[in-house]
This record gives sequence, C-alpha cells and structure tokens, in this order.
Amino acid sequence: MKPYIPEYVGTVTKYVFVDSPDTTPQDIATAAYEVAQGVMVKETCFGCQITGSPEDVERIVAHLRKLDPYRIFVKDRGFPPGDARRCRADLGGARPGYLGHEFEMKMARYISYGLEAVDKMTAEELEKAAGTPLPTEEPLDADIVEQLFMED
Repeated sequence: MKPYIPEYVGTVTKYVFVDSPDTTPQDIATAAYEVAQGVMVKETCFGCQITGSPEDVERIVAHLRKLDPYRIFVKDRGFPPGDARRCRADLGGARPGYLGHEFEMKMARYISYGLEAVDKMTAEELEKAAGTPLPTEEPLDADIVEQLFMED
C-alpha cells in the first residue's frame, strides 16, 4: 500500500442535500458557485459538495440554507474529493456511503415537516411540547422500532 499524502490540508468537505419541490440540486450548486470565491464546489445529483477552509465552507452553507431553510441538509464528508481511499474512480462502482445518502434522504421530508411545524409554534406551544413526555406505557420493543424504520 502506498503512503497517503493529503492534498487538501486544512480543509473540510461538506455535503449539501436538497429535498424540495421548489429548489433543485442544480439551484443549490449554482448558488454555491456564485459565492464560492476559490472554494471547490462539485455539483451532485442531490445538491453539491463543498471543500475549502472551514470559514469559507460555513459561509457558503449559510448562504445556501437561505434558499430553502427547511429542506436543505448538510453533513460532513470524511474524505476530500478525489481521495484515492474512497473515490469510486479508484474503487469501482458507487461509494459505500452513497447508499447511506439514499436512505437518509427518504427521511428528509419528515424532518422538513417537523422543522417547519416547530418554527410556526408559539412560545407557549413550544413550552408545552417540551414539557410533555411521550405517551408510553412500557418501553418500546427494539424489534418493533427497527421494523418501523425499515418500512417504505
């Protein structure tokens, strides 16, 4: 195995996902390119990935979140673009993490709905919801919970 020599020292890479009827992955990538200022942006089928200094990446992410605040999701990527340890060009086929993205995006619309609902709640409603325990009479069975998450 040849030694790993990092190309992008001091950078971070973030995935920006969108699941919206109003905003497309191309809209996200275009908006990121518009404010990139030397930061690496790569358009993807789900939005884009951004690589740069932590400050620049956060600036771009904040700009993108304004486009559709309830339907844009961001997560860290552990490897920079083109990293031979994870790049599908070197490994062949889809990256193992891609299937995780697909799974996560199935839940995105539910998270979006919840974020929007909470944002519309009054202070009194939020306080009441925060102080209300979930109605359970007995602990949930782990097998049942797993089945709930595995259903389409």
